[in-house]
Amino acid sequence: MANIRVNSPNVKYTEEFIEAKYEYQTTKIESADESGIVVSPESHKLLIRTQAKLPKTGVMLVGWGGNNGTTFTAAVLANKLKLQWETIRGVQTANWYGSITQASTVLLGVVGNEEVYAPMNALLPMINPDDIEIDGWDISGMNIGDAMHRAQVIDINLQKQLKPHLDKFVPRKSVYYPDFIAANQKERADNLMTGSKSEQLDKIRADIRDFKSSKNLDKVIVLWTANTERFSEILPGVNDTADNLLKSITENHSEVSPSTLFAVAAAFEGCTYINGSPQNTFVPGMIELAERKNVFIAGDDFKSGQTKLKSVLVDFLVTAGIKPVSVVSYNHLGNNDGYNLSAPQQFRSKEISKSNVVDDMVSSNRILYKPGEKPDHCVVIKYVPYVGDSKRAMDEYTSELMLGGHNTIAVHNTCEDSLLATPIILDLIILAELCARISIKSVSDYTDASNDGFINFRSVLSLLSYLCKAPLVPAGAPLVNALFRQRAAIENVLRACLSLPPNNNMMLEHRFQF
Repeated sequence: MANIRVNSPNVKYTEEFIEAKYEYQTTKIESADESGIVVSPESHKLLIRTQAKLPKTGVMLVGWGGNNGTTFTAAVLANKLKLQWETIRGVQTANWYGSITQASTVLLGVVGNEEVYAPMNALLPMINPDDIEIDGWDISGMNIGDAMHRAQVIDINLQKQLKPHLDKFVPRKSVYYPDFIAANQKERADNLMTGSKSEQLDKIRADIRDFKSSKNLDKVIVLWTANTERFSEILPGVNDTADNLLKSITENHSEVSPSTLFAVAAAFEGCTYINGSPQNTFVPGMIELAERKNVFIAGDDFKSGQTKLKSVLVDFLVTAGIKPVSVVSYNHLGNNDGYNLSAPQQFRSKEISKSNVVDDMVSSNRILYKPGEKPDHCVVIKYVPYVGDSKRAMDEYTSELMLGGHNTIAVHNTCEDSLLATPIILDLIILAELCARISIKSVSDYTDASNDGFINFRSVLSLLSYLCKAPLVPAGAPLVNALFRQRAAIENVLRACLSLPPNNNMMLEHRFQF
């Protein structure tokens, strides 16, 4: 389907920009105490510019040879080549199911009694997955074709078509600090950078520059899809400020993690950095460095299956006035991610990212929950080699009903883990790149035609929260985990870039006869 074009005096199309006049309406809380809440509506006139020209974009994956990295590379190539392969259910054609940018639609409006939807990627210019160049690092030197076979995710008949292409890709040497990942990963670690952390930082930066120049790229995005690390300790004088973090790298401090080192390298090279694992890559010093360098960061941890469902079910229960009192989640997983998570410190990182997902929904309802009160929330992950990438997730939600009644919802979910995560990787790349082309200016009236005063998104890209289990948000911003609110934020920002009002679902034109 062709891109959407808005017919309005509030939208101007040029070769360089799509410029929209937009009135942003919000609600200001003037006071909130025991006596009541006083609110007032606010309105802000904005000019929103979206650069129309698409940059040639590359992605560098940290952990390229893992299940997610190989599956992403295979999926990009399979879709680009429009591959088909035979399965026991018939002939399968490559697609991007699971991607909101490639396989979901947005409601535009109504014609008569028919709603009109358009693909999300038709609203604004977005990079085509077929055009993304891929490179990366891995502690294992196995080529991507063999690594794909090792992962046991892709159907074997598709593997046979892809392998000659993927055998040509060999990961660059990566950073390995045994203290940060499980000891059981040592057997894979045969493709390692040497030298001090400062020297490794220089090598990572050189790799980024080499990739960018060799492929003639306009933009590089770095994405961590490697093993879950243990949490880094936040230490005064070590990683609490940007200057201290850089000093700690120079001093080869043991508490600088591999993921943070890659993030620092990306910041110095002007690259967006996305953390797809649950560890605290973005220590305070790293966030400050990103802001200083005016680069984007986003994370943490891909929100794929069980946690995404949890953010839907708990939101449903709480907004229905039902009180969840116990949420228990059990997983067993047999891929290398599960193998790494069998170590206690790495499991703790994942437990934290999965456990905090209900907090904002609980705190939104003071009728059900007193201050500080939460449901019992337990997360268990077990490594079961036989199930491979086909993750089993079992959840039990117990809630209180009126007059002392109880309700229990039990869910059993079987999902191919990397086939859920891979479209999320694609969406993170595409939406992060789009965010870099959007700028905004507050004006007193729309006659202000100057090019001055436009600002970009803040360094912490909270708009990508829909795709992350433990969303990173800017200091002072509210944390939102409720899935439908996260999705609505993406849609409505895209609509604002076209001077279209948010979808409020009021449908007053169909409820009254105007």
